[in-house]
Amino acid sequence: MVAEIIINRLAKDLNRIFDYLVPDSMVKTIKVGARVFVPFGSKNSPTEAFVIGLKNVSEFANKYILKIEDFPLTEENIELAKLMSRRYFCNISECIKLMLPPGEKTTNLENRIKDKTANFVYLKKEDDEIELDIEIGKIKNSKHIKILRFLEENNGIHIADLEMFLEVARATVKTLEKNGYIEIIEQKIERNPFKNRKIERDKPLQLTEEQQIAFNKINNSGFNEFLIYGVTGSGKTEVYLQLIQSTLNKGKKAIVLVPEISLTPQMVDRFSRRFGNCICVLHSKLSIGERNDQWKNIKTGKCRIVIGARSAIFAPIDDLGIIIIDEEHDISYKSDMSPRFNAKEIARYIAKKHEIPLVLGSATPDISTYYNAKNIIKLTKRANNSNLPEVEVVDLRKELANGNRSILSERLKEEIAKNLENKKQTILFLNRRGFSTFVMCRDCGYTVKCKRCNISLTYHSKENKLKCHYCGYEMNNITICPKCKSKNIKHFGSGTQKLEEVIHSLYPQATTIRMDIDTVSRKNSHEQILNRFKDEKIDILIGTQMIVKGHHFPNVTLVGVIAADASLNAEDFRANEKTFDLLVQVAGRAGREKLPGKVIIQTYSTENFCIECSKKQNYDEFYKTEIEIRKQLKYPPFCDIIMFGINSSDKEEIEQASNKLYKILKKHGQEQMQIMPPLPAPIDKIKYRYRWRIIAKCKLNSKIITIINDALDEYYKQKFKKTRVIVDVNPNNMS
Repeated sequence: MVAEIIINRLAKDLNRIFDYLVPDSMVKTIKVGARVFVPFGSKNSPTEAFVIGLKNVSEFANKYILKIEDFPLTEENIELAKLMSRRYFCNISECIKLMLPPGEKTTNLENRIKDKTANFVYLKKEDDEIELDIEIGKIKNSKHIKILRFLEENNGIHIADLEMFLEVARATVKTLEKNGYIEIIEQKIERNPFKNRKIERDKPLQLTEEQQIAFNKINNSGFNEFLIYGVTGSGKTEVYLQLIQSTLNKGKKAIVLVPEISLTPQMVDRFSRRFGNCICVLHSKLSIGERNDQWKNIKTGKCRIVIGARSAIFAPIDDLGIIIIDEEHDISYKSDMSPRFNAKEIARYIAKKHEIPLVLGSATPDISTYYNAKNIIKLTKRANNSNLPEVEVVDLRKELANGNRSILSERLKEEIAKNLENKKQTILFLNRRGFSTFVMCRDCGYTVKCKRCNISLTYHSKENKLKCHYCGYEMNNITICPKCKSKNIKHFGSGTQKLEEVIHSLYPQATTIRMDIDTVSRKNSHEQILNRFKDEKIDILIGTQMIVKGHHFPNVTLVGVIAADASLNAEDFRANEKTFDLLVQVAGRAGREKLPGKVIIQTYSTENFCIECSKKQNYDEFYKTEIEIRKQLKYPPFCDIIMFGINSSDKEEIEQASNKLYKILKKHGQEQMQIMPPLPAPIDKIKYRYRWRIIAKCKLNSKIITIINDALDEYYKQKFKKTRVIVDVNPNNMS
């Protein structure tokens, strides 16, 4: 017998199948999905691999499999990994990684961790600092590099787990601690993410007429894709809950995807009240041990409902009966890291394979989803009969003309004061973190930029630091211009820290809490901030887009959008759509109960159609205008945009590599694709690596996928040693 195996490494030249002979002693036990060790390379070193096929003979097989480690994958997993590798232009092993248990070799994990406290390992330096030290040779030991790269994805792992997973000695770990790369902290072990959550059970609500129609259409439908398009507060979640209950009654299980980690606690609470303890949650803010335990509970059937972010679509759940994707318009369902998969596409594949319904829900559906939808179910009214909030647009140009240079308009100041007086809560949305967006010398025009990336540094007042939001580099704030030695340094633009300072200055009596990436870095911080705002009746919540979606705060009656233009002016064909989504979603946080809500949108672009449609909260009107623009310009859904991102540490090589790839693409696909010449990316350097891009337009299909894969195979034979290529289909970020 011969096993077809894929080596568990990311090198492009290893993204191919190798044939190995199966020893007689393994013939009865080996199967597709097995993790094995094989002799590989010139030294025949034992190397981890996965069995992706079995056959009787092969003229190429001349080495034997050494060992069968375990069976973490199914044939369905392997089939999906192959499909993803081809569709997303990446290694099969990268796709397999998404389907493995967190931590992988964790069979005896629970038996080993019984103490109340234990030592956990954390990175002490930023990822980019570590990568730089590796690149320049400051870190040479291969085991040290292995540990650091493992921690980049598994930060906060139990030290014994680290040693077992990577087969390293405690002394090796201690050396990294001594050199300042990691820290070892003794802390309490909390393996159950629901441990401290007290939930009172509730009962199904009486569905409204619209909700009942939605339920009836979806229930017992077999494979079909449904879009529940409902205004904010229309009761989509209650429809989800009753569909899942019906699914459980049939002995089946459910997957529910949510876009933000900050939404997971609220969704889990809502589902726990209805279904008790048959729920598992999967997201990146859980510790590796918690994720592993949740994964095992799913695998063994203890959990019947899986809730999580995009990677939860790969949960090892059997007897699947329904997949639900909430806030389906959210860009976080599309991965920005390899494999650059779209969770909605994976969900569609799984639903079709299992012949079960796929339910997408949103108040502002993705333009392409809406255009392609065959089954649209509309919920036009709020479930509790509350009215949609009143929306007012403030022209910041007039504010400037009247001498108001504050981050807050006079109207918003008035409404905040009124809300404080009435003891109601306010949400202020500003999609920029930090204190100011850039620092410049007013005498010579020098702007402080990241030394690793061609991007301005953002000032953070709390630490008095300038930080890069792309690579994490930081430096002390400057008071003297490095170029002309002037002291005339000015901080321009405003972020959430600056907004918080302004609020404290104008309303010293107000209590505030801030939610952005700087305040939610610790575990459970999302949940703690949201609970504090709700339970402690904090007056004002200030935050970035993580406060926009899905949250239900009955006492919030005012929402202020500080700078609607921030996303409107982005270099992205979806700028109008993203802005409209954000504005409508954040407006939906106001007046969700019987109290009337008010929304104030501050903008310099009052005449823009997406601002006008946001004011009316009219998705249909926005869609009709936007779809015509997309049609004229041949943007999705009328075509797909393929971005070939080229990056290199060598400025000359990247230009050569980009031009070579362009010529190869033109040779293979000129008739089927509109291919634009290579150019430096808008942000042409990140983490010391230069960046170019090639953009192609086409309608992605099997033929185009083959053309691109063939072109990439030819390109990789050129052996540009310092240059990497990524392929992103309909990327979230065009910069």
